[in-house]
Amino acid sequence: MKIKTSEFIISAVKKNQYPEEGFPEIAFVGRSNVGKSSIINALTNRRGLAKVSQTPGKTRLINFFLLNKDMFLVDLPGYGYAKVSKKEKESWGAVIERYLVDREPLKRVVLLVDCRHKPTADDIQMYEWIKHYGYDIAIVATKSDKLSNNELRKSEKIIRETLKLDQEEKLNYFSSLNKKGRDELIDILFSDLVEEV
Repeated sequence: MKIKTSEFIISAVKKNQYPEEGFPEIAFVGRSNVGKSSIINALTNRRGLAKVSQTPGKTRLINFFLLNKDMFLVDLPGYGYAKVSKKEKESWGAVIERYLVDREPLKRVVLLVDCRHKPTADDIQMYEWIKHYGYDIAIVATKSDKLSNNELRKSEKIIRETLKLDQEEKLNYFSSLNKKGRDELIDILFSDLVEEV
């Protein structure tokens, strides 16, 4: 699949603000500093589509981007940022959970984890949430350019063990910096959703 067009549509907090076209949706979620905006920009080939912030935890809204005029890429708020109050963390959690509950057009959730670190308790909780709500899940380990091949193998073992992944669950590695494997990743994440339209 080729991403030919991508445009920002709306930032939402409440359900009544979500788009109603019924196009398939694929949501991206991960820790505040996992590089979510960077991967969205790399996959769409649009440098400023998702705002990259120097301050982690900036995205507090759900951002909807329309791809190829027939599907939505949904950017969920980053979680796990230490420098915010407990109350604020809970409100972000509520925003994410509200979206995940009974969201009919949502076909897949992409969980982003930093390949340099062991997944956190928040990552484990998010993985379990996605499973609990019955969505198809794709796991992408970001910042892969920072590790050697040997380190990447160790990283895969740690991520698989921590999230308790089944053997058949695929773990994809990606670097927004060198974009190696970009077309393959787009196919893995989006291709089967296009046929549903």
